[in-house]
Amino acid sequence: MAVAIVLMGVSGSGKTAVGQHLAEILNWPFFDGDDFHPAENISKMSKGIPLQDSDRGAWLSNLQVLLREEFKKDRPVILAASALKQKYREQLGKVHPNLTFVYLKGSHDLISSRMHERENHFMKEAMLESQFNTLEEPAGAVVVNIDQSIEEIAAEIIRRFELDQRS
Repeated sequence: MAVAIVLMGVSGSGKTAVGQHLAEILNWPFFDGDDFHPAENISKMSKGIPLQDSDRGAWLSNLQVLLREEFKKDRPVILAASALKQKYREQLGKVHPNLTFVYLKGSHDLISSRMHERENHFMKEAMLESQFNTLEEPAGAVVVNIDQSIEEIAAEIIRRFELDQRS
């Protein structure tokens, strides 16, 4: 049975960069959860308006459809998705029986500095506080500290999951 890895954490924790790097090393499909947000969500976040649970419903449903389709294809998948609350993680976990969350954990200061440096992303640094306020740190997830390079983070995930590299 194929595995699904969801890279989770606050905005700016490196979910997309780590996911893309892992996908390249492992030759697995990668999906960025940001691409599955309805336009209204992107608009709100671009204006600095934090999303509420009611805003995330369609996004989570879209991610469930994706995970269900990948499970049916019996192929491994990497998904970057904030999944900040336990109930979001439970909702995603219902559709793929071999899904594991990897929590990319970092300090507010480190993530803030990273967000300050990135360009052309709808989620601005000012929204970081709302992300940390919403975050319910996961129990049972694989926790990886992000105070290391993208390559080191990916290598740690590969080691912890004992994954075969097919670069």
